[in-house]
Amino acid sequence: MTSTYPTPAAEKPAHAEGHEKHNLTGFIIFLCSESVIFLAFFSGYALLKTSALNWLPPGVTGLEWHMPLINSVVLVSSSGTIWLAERAKTKGSIWGFRAFWFMSMALGAYFLYGQAVEWGGLEFGFTSGTFGGTFYLLTGFHGLHVATGVGLMTLMLIKSFIPGNYDGGEQGVQATSLFWHFVDVIWIILYVLIYVWQRS
Repeated sequence: MTSTYPTPAAEKPAHAEGHEKHNLTGFIIFLCSESVIFLAFFSGYALLKTSALNWLPPGVTGLEWHMPLINSVVLVSSSGTIWLAERAKTKGSIWGFRAFWFMSMALGAYFLYGQAVEWGGLEFGFTSGTFGGTFYLLTGFHGLHVATGVGLMTLMLIKSFIPGNYDGGEQGVQATSLFWHFVDVIWIILYVLIYVWQRS
C-alpha cells in the first residue's frame, strides 16, 4: 500500500477538465449567493442596532468575548490546516492530506462545541427582544454552515480511502476547501459585528 497519490496526470481527458472547471464555477456562484444572504443579515443587524433605543435585553450589560475569541482563533486556524491538506494532496502525500484534513475537521467540531457552550451560558434567549433574535439567527445560521462544512470534510476524508478515487485530483476537495474559507471569513465579520462593536 503506497502512501502517495499517483502523479497528477496528463492522461486526464480535456473534456473532463473542462467539466470540472464548469462545476467549480457554479460552486463559486453558489458562494456568491450565500454572501448576498449574509450581507442582508449583516445590514439588517447594523440597521437595527443603530436605530434601537434599548438594544440589549433587560439585565444584560454586554457579551462575554473571551470564549468567542478562542473559538475565532480555532476556526481561523482551520483555514490554515485545510490549506496544508490541499498542498499535501498536490504534492502526492495521501497521509499528509488525511492528517491535515482531519485536523481541520476537529477544529471545526471544536468551534461548534464552543458555540454550544457559549449559548448554554447566555442570560438571554431567542425571544429576548430584537438583539436576542438577531444574535441567535446570525450565529445559528453561521453554525449551520460550519456543521455543513464539517460534514463535507468528513465525506471527502472517507472518499480518500477509496483506492484510485483521488488519482489526478478531486474537485470535491477544492470545493469543500473554498466553502470552508468562506465560512471562516464570514465568522470574522460576524465576530467584529457582534462582539467587537458591542463593546464600543
